[in-house]
Amino acid sequence: MLPTILDLSGLRAAYQSGLTPLDVVEAVIARRNEANDPAIFITPASNEDLRAAARDLMARAPESNSLALWGVPFAVKDNIDVAGLPTTAGCPAYAYNPDVDSTVVARLKAAGAIVIGKTNLDQFATGLNGTRSPHGAPRSVFNSDYISGGSSSGSAIAVASGLASFALGTDTAGSGRVPAAFNNLVGIKPTPGLLPNTGVVPACKSVDCVTIFAATVGDGLAIRKVAEGFDAADAFSRRAKPVSLPGIGLRIGVLADSEREFFGDKAVERLYGAAIERARALGATIVFFDYAPFREAAALLYDGPWVAERLAAVEEFLATNAADFDPTVRTIIEAAKGKTAVDAFNGRYKLEELRRETEAEWQKADVLLLPTAPTTYTVAAMKADPIVLNGRLGRYTNFANLLDCAAIAVPAGFGADGLPGGVTLIAPAFADDALAPVADALHRAAASGMGIERYRQIPAQSAFLPPDDGFIPIVVVGAHLTGMPLNHELTAPGGRFVRTCRTRGDYRLFALPNTVPPKPGLIHEPGFGGSGLEVEIWALPPDAFGRFVQRIPAPLGIGKVVLDDGSAVSGFLCEAHAVRGAEDITHLGGWRAYLPMAK
Repeated sequence: MLPTILDLSGLRAAYQSGLTPLDVVEAVIARRNEANDPAIFITPASNEDLRAAARDLMARAPESNSLALWGVPFAVKDNIDVAGLPTTAGCPAYAYNPDVDSTVVARLKAAGAIVIGKTNLDQFATGLNGTRSPHGAPRSVFNSDYISGGSSSGSAIAVASGLASFALGTDTAGSGRVPAAFNNLVGIKPTPGLLPNTGVVPACKSVDCVTIFAATVGDGLAIRKVAEGFDAADAFSRRAKPVSLPGIGLRIGVLADSEREFFGDKAVERLYGAAIERARALGATIVFFDYAPFREAAALLYDGPWVAERLAAVEEFLATNAADFDPTVRTIIEAAKGKTAVDAFNGRYKLEELRRETEAEWQKADVLLLPTAPTTYTVAAMKADPIVLNGRLGRYTNFANLLDCAAIAVPAGFGADGLPGGVTLIAPAFADDALAPVADALHRAAASGMGIERYRQIPAQSAFLPPDDGFIPIVVVGAHLTGMPLNHELTAPGGRFVRTCRTRGDYRLFALPNTVPPKPGLIHEPGFGGSGLEVEIWALPPDAFGRFVQRIPAPLGIGKVVLDDGSAVSGFLCEAHAVRGAEDITHLGGWRAYLPMAK
């Protein structure tokens, strides 16, 4: 029996129990036929093509779950090429038939995923609301009077209603995040360039991102891992340079009261406040930051010269087919005709000035926590005032790609009106993996389910686990702990915090005399009946681990440290002779507890 929401763990369990991709495809066909929203798809894959894809997969990979995305149904926003299905970008007159898949679709199909169709969007990915399409406006899965969010409207609804396990969207101004918030989903917006845009109709080519709608953070990250990777065919593709975030003492920046604009929506305002308190309860340090430079950067996307990129993407087509454009989309894109090269340079200068201002704010916080959208609207209200109301939706999203950020949007609960709200965690470029555990914990703490299944528990199996990247773990005891004077020796070469834990009880800790900065010495003493000592596990790239160990001064060295769970990890130990006459601080339980007493 398939669950309503086709999360990866539930689907894999179904396959393990004997279900086949052909069974799942038949269920998707039935659900698609029964769907009460006619505007989800522009071009659904035919029933026979779906069955053929399932049979082909079973022939090339007969063993269940033998590929990373074996038999996983997914939908594709109709500005991303899928061979055999037309790409329209929401404009029938623009349609063309690609001979090959976009790079991301090709990678997902190779991993066993099955395309179920091309989804509706705000025409040419210009909008955050989902109503700017000749194919109709997809609706919120919770109230059909309300917008779905856009521009990746159909993709979000396909996942939130249980038609697909995940869906691809794109994000220039927030199109991979706003629909996630309005439909109780996770929206993965990678660092720009992490997923290649080869085979994607551009909106603003320099900042466009392919995004993923998923039921859980773990699902979204697993899918992103398959799709990502450098592609020389995309001039804006980048090789990942992962960065870490503090594992403990994480500082989450939140809006000051003066920057909290919800346009009268008290429900979303309350949900944002509750999300902040959940982050605090999860151990984060909550700090206020100045949103002004981010807000000013966000305004540049539509009020500045970047709108000219939208014109560049469709200039020739607009010259011959202006009447085929949605009126609002045409108004926005044609406004770029007045932009000059001088405007472009002045806009770039302004962005770099604002980027410099944001650097001061990133010194205050490791991660930002923002409302994904400050409010939502009915379809009727949006159509009555399409530019002003749409502009409000991007207040907290428009800056992210311009300022080269990674972001993950997660559900934040429901208001009394039954509509969901969402929050987005934002971090500097290439903190994508480091951001995931924080986002996953915040989603689980919200207890708001997944998509239309708002009361369903998030599967434990989907919890995000960092990949095995060959990093070597090391136990640190004193001056290399998070926030301590030598911690930079771990973070500078790309080290990653793993967890805080305790040693087994047969270790003692001493304050070594005459060390700068102050350092402890950890001694293994078999038979000693202590309660263990608090330590941290970090992980270093292999080459960095070797250099790090070579620099460790005597009497310290590296040996196996046994933890209270019985595992043994390489870590700092001290030669026994060096602690003779040193102060025994074992009873304090760790170096952090000793330092205030030593001052």
